[in-house]
Amino acid sequence: LGVKLFHTLLMGEATAEPLSCRSNPYQADLLRDGVRRYLQLPAEQTVLILHAKVAQKSYGNEKRFFCPPPCVYLGGPGWKLKQEQDVGEAGLRVWGYMGLDTMGSSLMETQKLSFEEQPDAKGFGCAKALYISDADKRKHFRLVLKLFFSNGQEIGTFHSKLIKVISKPSQKKQSLKNTDLCISSGSKVSLFNRLRSQTVSTRYLSVEGGAFIASARQWAAFTLHLADERCTQSEFPLREGYIRYGSVVQLICTTTGITLPPLIIRKVSKQYAMLDVDEPISQLHKCAFQFQGSDRMYLCLSTEKVIQFQASPCPKEANRELLNDGSCWTIIGTETVEYSFSESLACAREPVSPVPLITALQLSGGGDVAMLEVQGEYFHAHLKVWFGDVEAETMYRSPKSLMCVVPDVSAFGSDWRWLRYPITVPLLLVRDDGLIYSSSFTFTYTPEQSFLPGQQLPADVPQDSDTLLNSIHQEFTRTNFHLFMQS
Repeated sequence: LGVKLFHTLLMGEATAEPLSCRSNPYQADLLRDGVRRYLQLPAEQTVLILHAKVAQKSYGNEKRFFCPPPCVYLGGPGWKLKQEQDVGEAGLRVWGYMGLDTMGSSLMETQKLSFEEQPDAKGFGCAKALYISDADKRKHFRLVLKLFFSNGQEIGTFHSKLIKVISKPSQKKQSLKNTDLCISSGSKVSLFNRLRSQTVSTRYLSVEGGAFIASARQWAAFTLHLADERCTQSEFPLREGYIRYGSVVQLICTTTGITLPPLIIRKVSKQYAMLDVDEPISQLHKCAFQFQGSDRMYLCLSTEKVIQFQASPCPKEANRELLNDGSCWTIIGTETVEYSFSESLACAREPVSPVPLITALQLSGGGDVAMLEVQGEYFHAHLKVWFGDVEAETMYRSPKSLMCVVPDVSAFGSDWRWLRYPITVPLLLVRDDGLIYSSSFTFTYTPEQSFLPGQQLPADVPQDSDTLLNSIHQEFTRTNFHLFMQS
């Protein structure tokens, strides 16, 4: 009665809409068995979109293509499994279109994407000819990706994160009041070099085969960390804050974890490294990276190789060092968004979108009922929250919020009577037709009092079996449980 009353109050207050229950026990058992198989061997399909945080506007007839160009990676074993499941369609391939989200009823240009398989078995596609014209007056926009199989079946629609539109790189001294253009420690960046300002000669800092390279085809995102310059390379404690010129930083590849030695970031002006500038770094600034402790050695590219270049001192100006073209880099912040789903249980050929993204969890209540609010984006009324292989009663509140009842720990099998340690389960979202959306979040049940196997029970616990089980069950109720959510 208390649970029903709680639901009534919740739904009346939030105009929540309960999801349709599966009345057929046979179908419910089939679905649970399928989720168990998925958890043992996830047939995941992922769509990863990489793009820059800002885009420079094009004026008149010019076309300033986005740099670095938006990239899409298709990963996970589910793509190959999907091809094998479609009998007679061994040549089933993925293709798509990418463009800007529409402004009102106007049509935006799109670019067709074909995907090539890489050595790591991921599919890779790149949209090199996208731009935003001055006719578009928006200050922010998103990229839209539509994916299809070669037989015409629609896979779904996927969106990038918001991209800020700028007219041109700021040449003014940056102030921390304009933080949306400044680059902070721990953020992700891309570095590219454009010899003689020619678009065709653009090279991106990347990692291939365990080595840093300058690639004309693919770019990598690097985490840019601020460091304490007084420490040695082996210590390298990370610091927070906005990065200024003259700071010691380290570049770490987000995919491989490979890193460069500590570097001093310098502002570049007319091919000179400025040694006395300490202003904050801004998007699309020209910069150079001097190896810490070296004799004027800078990070440089030579065709596709990454080398060290020794700058020349300026006799008349001690605060400047002359660089070559290959050691002048443009820096820009980047974003990534990853969509994950599995069609292994889906009984319909509907598009997988909108693919929900979980961003946070909020626990409330206790006693007989604990409620979990799942926060994120792209939620709808056909989703249910699953704690591992246990389906939770779920209420849809809004595209950014789902509410669910936290299942009792006994729902995870009869073994809970004897377990005296934390139980951690993954959080999933499952659509009505069996489509599974995984997340990076887990949920942990932790008893306050833990007994190790072979340990004696306290003297005040009755030895009668029924009373003993009841006592253990009370320990595992949400009143006596610490519930942890983590990503």
